[in-house]
Amino acid sequence: MTQPTKQFASHADVEEKQVSFVKLSDNAYAYTAEGDPNTGIIIGDDAVMVIDTQATPVMAQDVIRRIREVTDKPIKYVVLSHYHAVRVLGASAYAPQQVIASRDTYDLIVERGEQDKASEIGRFPRLFRNVESVPAGLTWPTITFQGAMSVWLGTLEVQLLQLGRGHTKGDTVAWLPQQKILFSGDLVEFDATPYAGDAYFADWPQTLDNIARLEPRALVPGRGAALTTPESVAQGLAGTRSFIADLHASVKAGVAAGKDLNAVYKDTFALMKRKYGHWVIFDHCMPFDVTRCYDEVTRFRDPRIWTAERDQEMWKTLEG
Repeated sequence: MTQPTKQFASHADVEEKQVSFVKLSDNAYAYTAEGDPNTGIIIGDDAVMVIDTQATPVMAQDVIRRIREVTDKPIKYVVLSHYHAVRVLGASAYAPQQVIASRDTYDLIVERGEQDKASEIGRFPRLFRNVESVPAGLTWPTITFQGAMSVWLGTLEVQLLQLGRGHTKGDTVAWLPQQKILFSGDLVEFDATPYAGDAYFADWPQTLDNIARLEPRALVPGRGAALTTPESVAQGLAGTRSFIADLHASVKAGVAAGKDLNAVYKDTFALMKRKYGHWVIFDHCMPFDVTRCYDEVTRFRDPRIWTAERDQEMWKTLEG
């Protein structure tokens, strides 16, 4: 009997998620939605900074509505933790004075922004509600930095840091050193499957160790609930590190045994399902994650560009 083909990526995911707006301090808030992409908000003396924008301007309006419930200060800054469309295409709604990203993120937008936009919208339609509201073109940074920069919101310092490669080569975290609160982007997830289609598996664990060295007392992950105690922060870091290390080890073992991508995927999916299968978007992420890891372990040090066509071809090969 022929097995039914899985519906491509997350086309079957149509259920809206419950949004939470969590206060971490007088200056820091987390906009989370049961494993959908999170947005961070920092309120300074004279301005507001938004970290990751939601996927469309219409979706960003709900973030803005919640910001306006707690402050009337202008939203001057948008920070892109990385370049993925689901994180950046809502930026125009905030009408910021500046859009800030790492130089590595800027380079990725130049290299693959258009392809990534088409790929992501095709994978996960629910996350791009009212996609027609996205302006033509891409979200471009107006300021870039390398390594580290500080933005002062009056007397409140926000440090934007590149602590290493992981989810992408351009990953940026936002750090409030005075309050020890960190916004990690997709470098850290909590009870949500890391998407690793553009990842650096060999580097990611060290980057997580670099985050841990800051000793955050609270952390807003890329997906999942805000982590509001040092204990929950440690749990989020450990879970993400474990997922990346387990998947990397399984793929390396399969390659060493001479197995092809299809066999490595089946073995790795079965292994990971037992431990992580209950995490949000597990089925969606695994084909992309294993394919990228297989590439890294075999012959592609840097991630290949995902296109809508490559997405479909990969899905058919692994899940068809």
